[in-house]
Amino acid sequence: MDELASLWRRARVIFRVKAIEVTRLLKSVRQPALIDPIMTFPNALENLNVLAQHTLLSPSALHDDVPASERATHTVSAARASVVNILQGRDPRLLVVVGPCSIHDLAAARDYAQRLKALADELQDQLFIVMRVYFEKPRTTVGWKGLINDPRMDDSFHIEEGLHLARQLLVDLNDMGLPCGTEALDPITPQYLGDLIAWSAIGARTTESQTHREMASGLSSPVGFKNGTDGNLDVALNAMLSAAQQHTFLGINGDGQVALTHTRGNAYGHLILRGGSVPNYDSVAVAEAEGALLAAKLPVNIVVDCSHGNSRKNHALQSLVLKDVVGQIADGNTAIKGVMLESNLLEGSQKLGQPNGLRYGVSITDACLGWDATAAALREAAQRLRSLQR
Repeated sequence: MDELASLWRRARVIFRVKAIEVTRLLKSVRQPALIDPIMTFPNALENLNVLAQHTLLSPSALHDDVPASERATHTVSAARASVVNILQGRDPRLLVVVGPCSIHDLAAARDYAQRLKALADELQDQLFIVMRVYFEKPRTTVGWKGLINDPRMDDSFHIEEGLHLARQLLVDLNDMGLPCGTEALDPITPQYLGDLIAWSAIGARTTESQTHREMASGLSSPVGFKNGTDGNLDVALNAMLSAAQQHTFLGINGDGQVALTHTRGNAYGHLILRGGSVPNYDSVAVAEAEGALLAAKLPVNIVVDCSHGNSRKNHALQSLVLKDVVGQIADGNTAIKGVMLESNLLEGSQKLGQPNGLRYGVSITDACLGWDATAAALREAAQRLRSLQR
C-alpha cells in the first residue's frame, strides 16, 4: 500500500508539472507573434520585418560615375530606330535578341560580345542583332537574383557595386556598336540603366503585374511582353493595351527622390511567344496569336522566344525552333518580326556553387546554346532569308 501511495504522489507531481508546461505553451500561442512587448511607437507598427536600410547612390550620380560615350549614345539611338522600323514593316530584317540567359562573368560577357559583334556585321543585311544582356533574374522561389542584386554571387548583395558593373558593361558594349536588350524587372533600375537599352522585355511572371505595365508605359525603348507561363496570351495582350496608355504612379527621379511619374505610353509594345505547357511557335499557334492581336486592335507584331516553353527547356532544340520560324517567314508570314535565343560561349549550364570554381563561359541559370551552334544557326537563318530575295 505504501508503494502504491508513493507512485500516486509521483504521478500527481508529474501531471501538475505537465499542466504548468501546457498552460505556458497556450499563453505563448495566444500572444500575437508580431507584437514585441519591449517595442515602442512607432517601431511596433512599421518595419517589423525590415532589418536595415541603406541609402543608395542616385541615378544621376551613377550616370556621372559611368557616363555614356558619344558612340554608345549613337548606338542606342540608332538601334531603337531600327527596332521600331522592323516593327512597323519599314525594315525587312529579322530582329534577333541573342545572348546569355544571365550575365555573371564580365570577362566572358565581353568575349561573347566581341564574337557577336563580328557576326552581327557579317549578317546585317538580313538580321538585326541585339545582345541579350540580362542583369536581373526573376526566381520561381529563391536563388541568385542577378549581377545587379548580388554581383559577388555570395549573398552579400552589393547592389551599388552591381549597378556600376552593369552600367559599365552596357557602355562598353554600346561603344563597340553592339546594341543591348534586357528584361525590365525592378521598376527602379531603368532610371539607372535605361538610357543604354535598345530593346526591353517584360517577363512571363511579371506581364500581369500592374507595376510592370505602368513601368513599360514609360520605358524609352520598344518593349515586348511575354505570354504567361501557362501559355495564356490574354495577360500579354492586356499588358500591351495598358502600356500603350498614359499612366501616373510613384517612381524615382534622377536625384533618387520619390516622384510622381507621368508617362506618355509606349507605342511599340509587341507580343513575345515563349511557350507554356506546350510550345506556341508553330504556324497554327502563330496564326492564333495574330488573330488575338487583331481582335484586340493591337499591332500584329510577334517575337518568338526559341527557348523556355518553346524548346521544352531543352537548349539544344532552340536551333530547330529558329529553323521552323524562319520557314514560316519564307512561306509568307509577315507578323513574325523577331526571335530570341539563349546562347553562351559554351553550351549547357552549371550550378552556382563556389564563384571561384565556375567554368568559364557556361551559364549559371538556364542552359544555353554554345557559340558554335549559335553562329551556325544564325548563318543558316540569314542564308534562308537571303534566298527569298533572289
